[in-house]
Amino acid sequence: MTDSARSPGRAELTRFLRSRRERVRPEDVGLPSGSRRRTPGLRREELARLADVGVSGYTWLEQGRDIHVSEPLLERLVAAPRLTLTERLHIFELAHGLPAPRAVSAPDSVSGVLPWLLDAHPCPALISTRRWDLIAWNAAATVLYSDLARPAPGGRNALWELFMNPDRRASMPTWAQAVRRAVAGFRLDAARAADRSGFDALVEKLQAASPEFARLWSEHDVVETSSMLKVILLSEPGPIEFENVTLTYSEPDGRELRVSFHAPRPGPHLERARKLFPRP
Repeated sequence: MTDSARSPGRAELTRFLRSRRERVRPEDVGLPSGSRRRTPGLRREELARLADVGVSGYTWLEQGRDIHVSEPLLERLVAAPRLTLTERLHIFELAHGLPAPRAVSAPDSVSGVLPWLLDAHPCPALISTRRWDLIAWNAAATVLYSDLARPAPGGRNALWELFMNPDRRASMPTWAQAVRRAVAGFRLDAARAADRSGFDALVEKLQAASPEFARLWSEHDVVETSSMLKVILLSEPGPIEFENVTLTYSEPDGRELRVSFHAPRPGPHLERARKLFPRP
């Protein structure tokens, strides 16, 4: 452990840790409140005990000393004062200068501004979890992917649909390129997850069900999948080339959703899309 000039991030971490500690009421974490407390919140030694860290080590951390802070220690410092998911992400970024692994869990439905955003988009738009489980879509998406309108008791997953839905495969002349990119993007998202057990379970099912997926997964490719060209074959009005752009939406509690928009390419593809998705 060394003591050196504090970096801006470490100095901000110092102030943030102290502010969170001072906001925690002892009774909220199972400690007696007492009547002789001269400072608000928890004492340093109390938080250190809750986080299973030495008092001197935690004190040095709050003092901003340049000491190594492991991920397990940060997770305990998040859990002890019961910080929010957003506060967890903030602590990791301050301590390591890198984003924390993201939680995979997400609600089964969406609220707030997202439904309006979907409905305002004239072409297909979908919302999925970080594991690519589809949870919402607009009316245009059901025109392009008619199976979305049918119940799916087991849930829907975009990666599973790519490999296991024959209608989806038949409608995509660039299917081979699309699935290769999708598998590489899914691997990257799995590596970034705080808990990848859900990713691994899906991978195991797909490996057993699809030799093509198993082959691509074994190649260990990774790629960012924020945008990709998607060609959809339709009997009427004809093939349409879409730019499929996926954006990240962070919920107030720190969880993330993927919002994907289909935008037809200019020219004949745009004209065909206007016939397929007429605006009211």
